[in-house]
Amino acid sequence: MRYGINGSARMLIQGIEGVLDSIAHAEAAGFDSYWLGQIGLTDVLSIFGSHGITGSPMELGTAVISTWERHPRMLAGQALTVQSLVDERLVLGIGLNHRPVVEDRLHMDWDRPIRHINEYLSILDDLLYTGRSSFRGQIWSFEDENVRPTDMPPKVMLAAMGPQMLDVAGRRTDGTILWCVGPKTIRTHIAPIINDAAAAADRDEPAIVCSLPVWVTDDPPMARQFLDLVLAEYATIPSYRAMLDREGAAGLGDLSIVGSEEYVRDALGEIAEAGATDFSAVPMGANHDEAQRTMDVLIEGLAAECQDA
Repeated sequence: MRYGINGSARMLIQGIEGVLDSIAHAEAAGFDSYWLGQIGLTDVLSIFGSHGITGSPMELGTAVISTWERHPRMLAGQALTVQSLVDERLVLGIGLNHRPVVEDRLHMDWDRPIRHINEYLSILDDLLYTGRSSFRGQIWSFEDENVRPTDMPPKVMLAAMGPQMLDVAGRRTDGTILWCVGPKTIRTHIAPIINDAAAAADRDEPAIVCSLPVWVTDDPPMARQFLDLVLAEYATIPSYRAMLDREGAAGLGDLSIVGSEEYVRDALGEIAEAGATDFSAVPMGANHDEAQRTMDVLIEGLAAECQDA
């Protein structure tokens, strides 16, 4: 299993400069990937483009960009531009967002989500791979030909948890990016569906990126209570609630990887055995000592990965 860092929370706390510093530290430590969610008005693709070419092979992934807010023509142009700026390391993670967000905040209709994503991918893939699209859909349409800044398209991944979305992810993308999903759900639900879909479409084995908070601490109850509090909203969103229920978790406090070094090592091993190809950690800590202990265990996992390879 490959190891990455999810810096979305850092972006909220430390801003752009803090995230750029974090990306550089992750590269220096040898992590395989660094992920940022599109949160608020900070554009994550712009951050990755600003980071630029550093000689590192570490992938830079969006986890994720909502399709409702960007026409596939616009997103294709942004992604190809950033891909050229980061020496072809971009992983373009996209997702439908959630019905309450789309309807209550964007005031848009949550309409035929599976058709929505299939039509979106039809235009996006055409533009990423050829610069041309002539697609007339019921939701998304585009017809034109454009010059691309690079002829090497980024990987495209889809935030998928339900059976139909996992099928689309397996048949049409490079994998799925998960949140609020634990090892039991990966083993019994996520991996079987997406792997079967990819095999049926004669595609390479898809990536399954599991992302969870990780916190090495001597006071797990305190840490879990804190995570339940600050991440409470996720447990109320129907799609995440369904995944938490599959795992038998009340909230993110239960699902997060919290405890001693030995406990965290074992939990990461369980995720790998369940079928995750990548783990994107949200490193936590109530103080500098806990934060360092958490990073030490993750870096230890990197070292073990290199030995296995």
